[in-house]
Amino acid sequence: MTDDIVASVVRQWQAVNPGLDTGPMEIIGRINRCAALLQQAEDAPLRSAGLTRAEFDLLGAVRRTGRELTPGELARETFSSGAAVTKRLRALQDRALVERRGDARDRRVAHVRLTDEGRALVDRLLPEQLAYERTVLAGLDEGARDELGSRLGELLVQLEGRLGGARR
Repeated sequence: MTDDIVASVVRQWQAVNPGLDTGPMEIIGRINRCAALLQQAEDAPLRSAGLTRAEFDLLGAVRRTGRELTPGELARETFSSGAAVTKRLRALQDRALVERRGDARDRRVAHVRLTDEGRALVDRLLPEQLAYERTVLAGLDEGARDELGSRLGELLVQLEGRLGGARR
């Protein structure tokens, strides 16, 4: 296996401080580097549709739950702040992909639903996005993907429990 950038950084640290335990850096550094590279790739199918990952996540949340959601529910579903959800919803509404309707009992509450165009876009893009993601992971065989997914799931559960749920 060829060295990655993190292995190079670890060697440098070990050269200047041989007793340093770089084990955590080897894991967290690689997770962070993978995340940065995946973000740089910017999800080609989404980009071609003029959407960010965060906007697609909002559309997907409404689609997968099969019901109208409030902005607060969308924030929880997408691990986003209320302000970020409001900004994204405005952009999606301007593109006629979502509609907001006020609550009959509480005028402060809005309910968000997909328009027919929004639903069609999600239904078209999701298979394309999954195929793109499959290509990104093509260097790993099925067993390695399953193992990595399982291990990352374990880490996520631990971090969510220890760091307060991580829902922003």
